[in-house]
Amino acid sequence: MKATKEVARLLCSVAFVAASFGGAGHALAQDASVSAPDAMQTDDNAAELDEIVVTGTLLRGVAPTGTNVVGVTSEDIVSTGVTSSADLLARVPQVTNAFGGVPQGSSTIAEPITRPNIRSLGASGGSTTLILLNGNRMVGAGILQTSPDPSAIPPSVLERVEVIPDGGSSIYGSDAIGGVINFITRKRYDGVELTAKYGMGDDYTTTDFSAMAGKDWGSGSALIAYAYAQHDAIAGADRDWFAQDHLAAGGSDFRSQSCTPGNITTGGVTYRMDTRTVGVNRCDENKAIDFYPEEERQSVYAALSQQLTEDLSFDVTGYYSERDTVRKGQSPTDGTGVRGTGTITSANPYFRPIGAETSQTVAFNYSAVTGDALENPSNFSSMGVTPTLTYKFDGGWQIRATGNYGRSTNTVHTRQINTTAQAAALAGTTAATALNPYDVGTTNSTVLDGILNYELYGDATQEIRSVRTVADGNIFSTAAGQARLALGAEYYEEKLDQTQGQGMIGNPIGASSSSNRDVTSLFGEIFVPLKGQDSGIGSIDVNASMRMDVYSDVGDTINPKVGFNWRPVSELRIRGNWGTSFHAPSLSDLGSSVDTRAQVLGVSPFRAGGSPASDLFRPTILLAGGNPNLKPEEATTWSFGADWNPVGALDGLRVNLTYFNVEFTDAIGLAPFFNGASYFANPSYASFFTLNPTQAQAEAATAGQRVENAPSITSLYTGGGATPYALIDARRNNLGSLKVDGIDFDIGYDWTLPLGTVSAGLAGTYTLNRDSQAVPGAPTVNELDNSTSRYSLVGTLGWRSGPVTVDAIVNHRAGYDVTGVVGQSEVDAYTLVNLFARYELPGEGWMQNTALTLNVDNVFDEDPPYFNSATGYANGATLGRVFSIGVRKAF
Repeated sequence: MKATKEVARLLCSVAFVAASFGGAGHALAQDASVSAPDAMQTDDNAAELDEIVVTGTLLRGVAPTGTNVVGVTSEDIVSTGVTSSADLLARVPQVTNAFGGVPQGSSTIAEPITRPNIRSLGASGGSTTLILLNGNRMVGAGILQTSPDPSAIPPSVLERVEVIPDGGSSIYGSDAIGGVINFITRKRYDGVELTAKYGMGDDYTTTDFSAMAGKDWGSGSALIAYAYAQHDAIAGADRDWFAQDHLAAGGSDFRSQSCTPGNITTGGVTYRMDTRTVGVNRCDENKAIDFYPEEERQSVYAALSQQLTEDLSFDVTGYYSERDTVRKGQSPTDGTGVRGTGTITSANPYFRPIGAETSQTVAFNYSAVTGDALENPSNFSSMGVTPTLTYKFDGGWQIRATGNYGRSTNTVHTRQINTTAQAAALAGTTAATALNPYDVGTTNSTVLDGILNYELYGDATQEIRSVRTVADGNIFSTAAGQARLALGAEYYEEKLDQTQGQGMIGNPIGASSSSNRDVTSLFGEIFVPLKGQDSGIGSIDVNASMRMDVYSDVGDTINPKVGFNWRPVSELRIRGNWGTSFHAPSLSDLGSSVDTRAQVLGVSPFRAGGSPASDLFRPTILLAGGNPNLKPEEATTWSFGADWNPVGALDGLRVNLTYFNVEFTDAIGLAPFFNGASYFANPSYASFFTLNPTQAQAEAATAGQRVENAPSITSLYTGGGATPYALIDARRNNLGSLKVDGIDFDIGYDWTLPLGTVSAGLAGTYTLNRDSQAVPGAPTVNELDNSTSRYSLVGTLGWRSGPVTVDAIVNHRAGYDVTGVVGQSEVDAYTLVNLFARYELPGEGWMQNTALTLNVDNVFDEDPPYFNSATGYANGATLGRVFSIGVRKAF
């Protein structure tokens, strides 16, 4: 292995030198004009297509063998009317975690970036779905995550998107377990194009503008594009279904008791703070926070191509994107950020007894001085540049040297109450130092400033650098055509700098960390056409690829893949593939992550059955955050399917069916210590905790870690208090497994009528089985029995006649059963209907090349399905009915 690694480093060094002389390069030349396998076989564009490498292969002029490619065309992108590439992926059924919803990151510093996930395979801080831009990796984004931000690439610069819902590690390396999503941008344009759009719905507006200019001079071209998008926030108060009180529906009441007016508890009885009578004041915090945050996004994209000599060409693409988000409040679970609770005694000059008591537990909020919720700003920026040098050799061989650099900066502020200052103020003994929880507005402003001038803060800078060389060409001829071979090497570096802290706004105190890794890779692919179409049994093509990745931190991995195409008749293709894939642990999941720590809890809320009540008052030590012992998540994937494109009487029909099967192991997650007695009683989790740990055990387990909420681990044993009850491994660990299989399908038909061309289609994904195992040895759970939708569908109906285009798009997500939910046994299906219309204006001069567009999303203003939870909904989401009008002008 050492010798192989040295050879790989040598090859990558040669590649780096070659790239350096020309400005580094682009890994996989992409052209969105090619996606379907049949497109490779037309005579008119054969010369051009011979130079194209499509998603899922290293070889020019060869489509991915045995693989189903789900394409989103430029026409599809326009008809959706989306202003974000993340929203675009929510229209693809195979992107199961986003389909039918409103993609947005969490409201915490942990995962503020939405992450598309094919097949909904978990990956903690990383991703099991690989995101590419023109065949190259994008830099990660976020704080405790390292997966890219798809919204950095505006839809206006996209030529198409290719989704391969199959394992792809034999070509691309890490992350491609569920599949690959490749954003393919426009490379050549001659002229100027302007697009503007304005959308409006109930208490919501959105604005989108883009401009693109390009010049093609034959031997080269240049293009630059700018995009701006902005939308308002949607307040929870503006959506009836975003609610917490479900008593009328037979559900639960999730409303908060920290309200204005608030509540007083004394002697085990709760009183309303305003009337001082027995009862509870409640407030729906969903009505105070944003369901959808305000956002402003700007992006610049550029591309340059030049033929330097007859055999040598240079290409470079680059982008910069910046996104600012302001969210009022946090999540329905975390609330408004202005909750207050604590104990007040008669020593506080504001104390108001109900009877003869000398202390009370009070629940209130600060909305009288802060407004209903605090605003939390975030900023995300990213950039990337990918130059390419391509040299053509005699005999049809070509070598491509690629450099790729990306950098992102991410900052998240979560404003909240300083609970330490609040406790001190409740214990204050003078009007100058005390908090008045009954009427917070009368509290001294200095005291309020100490409580309210507080935030959780996170920032991260991520960088990637890589150099990659791929050579491919013909190796021999068969009666069926040319056999082709590709060989390549890559050197990749990744770096993550993180800071996480809390304290005064603008001056938080916290921890920082820096981590990095390098990966050396060797890979290859071979394609052999075994039989031609006239062989008597039809054409047969086979393909094999393999990649070895050598990581500086998590070891080595080798992943193969084989595939075949069999075309018994020209209009039917039968295909299949098998391979292995992996996801290397994210830098944000390993032991150097900024959240790695020994967290001391002053009490022990998580205890084994039979534990005496006194154990509650003993401390617990949690090993939290990253884990240096993580290993890659792995999967074995295979699929089998057919594509039928008949001619004659059924000309215009297309049928694509694919059976897929994924076995996913070593999934990264947290052991469920929060389940208390059932966790401690389960032998599968025995290695994750130690009850009544000795000092030696505790010190050995926490060696070298930051200790929070205690001076040291030693002090828990020498301070004279109760010793720790439990030492619990709450870090991210390789735990469970998942087996999922199902069917992807796409059926469509186009036919010509006197009044125009009509097209209809139905596409989707149907899950046959989804069985998970929390840890090895644990019982297998059928996830389809609880809270998992079995299928997603997209139906389309379109009409085109001259300058007019009209499309209706129906997105449907199946309902599902739920267990353990009060007053509810199932969640309903969710169906959204969207409309699109375009009219190409006639005339010359300024009217020429002008189009008007209209989008109506959620035509029937359907609310998401009800779910008895703090959010009030599940199985989809919506902004409501939104009308958007647009204009496109080309010069």
